[in-house]
Amino acid sequence: MKLGFREGVLHDETRPDWDATGPRPVRWSLWYPAADGSLETEIPGRSWFRRAAVARDAPIRPVTKSYPLVLLSHGTGGSAAGLEWLARRLVDRGFIALGVNHHGNTGGEAYRAEGFACLWERAPDLSFMLDRREDWQGDLAGHIDTDSVFAAGFSAGAYTVMLLLGAVAQFSQFEQSRLKPGGPRGPREFPDLADHIPSLLRTSTAFRESWSRMSQSYRDDRIRAALVCAPGRSIRGFSEESLKAIHKPALILVGDADNTAPVEECASWLHARLDRSTLKILPGGLGHYVFLPEGTALGLSFAELLFTDPAGIERADVHEEIAELSGAFFHGIDISADA
Repeated sequence: MKLGFREGVLHDETRPDWDATGPRPVRWSLWYPAADGSLETEIPGRSWFRRAAVARDAPIRPVTKSYPLVLLSHGTGGSAAGLEWLARRLVDRGFIALGVNHHGNTGGEAYRAEGFACLWERAPDLSFMLDRREDWQGDLAGHIDTDSVFAAGFSAGAYTVMLLLGAVAQFSQFEQSRLKPGGPRGPREFPDLADHIPSLLRTSTAFRESWSRMSQSYRDDRIRAALVCAPGRSIRGFSEESLKAIHKPALILVGDADNTAPVEECASWLHARLDRSTLKILPGGLGHYVFLPEGTALGLSFAELLFTDPAGIERADVHEEIAELSGAFFHGIDISADA
């Protein structure tokens, strides 16, 4: 099947950017089945990630039924491109996939402490894309089943999709009162994050306003189910009452050797508090970053850790297994059921 691709940027006028100089940018990428005969070309530019050729802006491959939509949320400091491997495999399985770059928390722009600290701002990015679908669908309108919308996220993206299902944050793991002596003060991509929070609360109106929204509900009832990949320690900040009140299905996937988000501390903890979750632990000594794309020579030279798996493991094979599990999970959701 030919892989169609489109991208663009919208602006959420209801929230400011972190400089408070304009509306919040939401850059998006869309993967979909392209019409037969569409011309696929390589995506230009250097990348840490291996990427498939795409038919940019091609017409969609028409089918008798519209395609269900999967919203994608990248990991901390990542980008929508980091879930391209899942997006194109979902397209092969009859879906359309839409990913965004979360402002301030994405490698698609300069890192901002605000974007790393205020993870709850990520969920409204995806709801915003559903609200504004007329602005990105174009001639794809009518081919996307907006009654069959799912969400998938990796690491901090797992936190994002849990917010969409109805999880509510009680606290941030990097609040001063939550820090443990000698413990991490930020994620790998922003190791001194906690040290920025007090000054931001004093000096940034945009940050203070976001911080005050921490414990709002970001539930979006249009999301029918969620794929939760390698949820990180941030999920421990969710209210347990809010987790127990979630009745949408969730498939939790995690590597058995994830040292960044240990299974018992994160995935198993979450699974035990959800009413309709399934936990699948992927064997073989798989770590946290198996949910990233395969690396190019450039990626391996700059961040070998992100792209190196145990001997005998082919990341592409793991990705195929994840996509097969995900596709079967989403296709098995009864959207007529009253959740």
